[in-house]
Amino acid sequence: MAKKILILSASPRKHGNSDILSDEFAKGATEAGNQVEKIFIMGKKINYCRGCEVCDSTHQCIQDDDMDEILEKMVQADVIVLASPVYFYTIDGQMKTLIDRTVPRYMEISNKEFYYIITAADTNISNMQKAIECFRGFTMDCLSGSVERGILLGLGIWHKGEVEKTRYIEEAYTMGKNV
Repeated sequence: MAKKILILSASPRKHGNSDILSDEFAKGATEAGNQVEKIFIMGKKINYCRGCEVCDSTHQCIQDDDMDEILEKMVQADVIVLASPVYFYTIDGQMKTLIDRTVPRYMEISNKEFYYIITAADTNISNMQKAIECFRGFTMDCLSGSVERGILLGLGIWHKGEVEKTRYIEEAYTMGKNV
């Protein structure tokens, strides 16, 4: 049965390494017959959470930006892919801002399958634990019925496009194909 897949690419660089892996995941998932949409987060206007607590009672944010649309797509998706480069041992600011802004409807983001795509210049897998735990804190600890389906760690890649010469391309494609 085809799944509705939403890929949230937090690379600050269009066609950056984590963005390229997101595209490969999408290619595999599409070829497997799934419905796939990728959102390049840097191309959207997403303000920081203000902590005003209005959404506690209204389940809507008072800010006028692109987050309402993204949040609706997250609620409707069967599978969500969170893709981020690692800066200073955790996910980048674009992804963290998006996660913070799910507060108005995070309880509706339930029973989803999650995949993480993480890229870093570092080659030490243990140094990626903070990034993985950041994703898990959101998906596994806050979202009801979440299932972690896969993690792709693209390590040892720094410069834009370096990932294209690695085995990670095939791994991302295969992960998407096997959703």
